[in-house]
Formats: sequence, C-alpha cells, structure tokens
Amino acid sequence: MASIPLKKNDNRARKGAFLSQWRLFFRQFVKHPGMIGSIIPSSATLVNRMLDPVDWQRTRLFVEYGPGVGTFTQAILDRMHPDATLLAIDLNVDFVAYLEAQIDDPRLKVVHGSAADVRRFIREAGHVQADYILSGIPFSTLPDGVGEGIAAETLGALRPGGAFLVYQYSRFVRRLIDPLFGQVQDEMEWRNIPPCRLFRAVKDEGLAKAA
Repeated sequence: MASIPLKKNDNRARKGAFLSQWRLFFRQFVKHPGMIGSIIPSSATLVNRMLDPVDWQRTRLFVEYGPGVGTFTQAILDRMHPDATLLAIDLNVDFVAYLEAQIDDPRLKVVHGSAADVRRFIREAGHVQADYILSGIPFSTLPDGVGEGIAAETLGALRPGGAFLVYQYSRFVRRLIDPLFGQVQDEMEWRNIPPCRLFRAVKDEGLAKAA
C-alpha cells in the first residue's frame, strides 16, 4: 500500500533532519562553547515542561533568546495562536541562516543580534511588549555585566504579568533575576542530558509604568 513507503520516507527525512541539526549544533558548540549551554540539544521532556504552562490562547508575542537549531522554536510554533508572533534572537549567524532556511512559517521572525537589544527588536517587529521570553543562553559564561543587562532589558520587554522562562545547567541566573522579578520558581528536570534547572520569573503587575 502507498502509505507504507510514505511512512518510511517520512522517517528517513526526520532522521536526516535530526542528523543535520545535530552536526550543526556540535560544530557551533566546538567553535563557540561559551555561547551554547550544552553539546546536546534539549530533550523533548524538557521542551514540554518549559512550554506546557504557557497560556497560548492569550499569547501574541513570544520571544526566544538563542534558538540555535530550533529545538524549542518549532515546538513553540506548533503551540502558538495563528495570529501570534515568535521573535527569535540569536548572535550566531549560522543558526539564524539555518532557521530561516528550515522553518517556513510567517509567524516566525528571526533576527541576528543580542538579547540585550530585545526591546528594539520588539519595536521593529511592530509590538510593544512580550507575553513570554524564553532563554537557554548560558548566563554563567557571559562577560561581566552582559547577563545583568539582558536581565534588566528582559524585565522591560515583558508585559506586566509576563514571564521569563529560563533553562540552565547551574543556578547562576538566580542572582540576576531575583532582584528584578517578584516571583521566581526554581525547579529541576532530571530527564535531560545533562539534568537542567528550570526558572520561571514573573513580572509584577504593578510594574506597568516602570517598563
């Protein structure tokens, strides 16, 4: 029956895409180990645990720092409202080019630049503030002052009640977000290689004027 070879072809295509992603991810890790948190892309379990609590029905702007090969990017698009926008920001031009070539979705806007300029990128995309910002940037390896700057810009970029979702392999980022965000949840996901910490920092509703 025709469905059998189609399934085989689909499996072969998925396997080829995965190998292509992994090779690019590995090469970039070797070239820029301080910019990439792990040599292995995040597990599906980690992706689901980070994204499941998001209020997708109300989300109209979701921002992703350091999308890499799109492990989270495609999962976000799969969940997003048809009228929403995903703004993906990456300093690595190879990752930017890969995402633009591999993901054909008008809701995705990929920009080459720093998360420290997130508010400018949001304005250029035609929005005011983000509902959620997701980051896998390894804050513990950033130059002095850069992490603090990104955390402060993130606070300003979020709407009141919006959340900064962070996955890391250390607790270093807590010292950056605790002074800024009223609510910070800190959990662990063991079903990832290596095990990963999950942070959810919510912007106080009363900070509407501060942004």
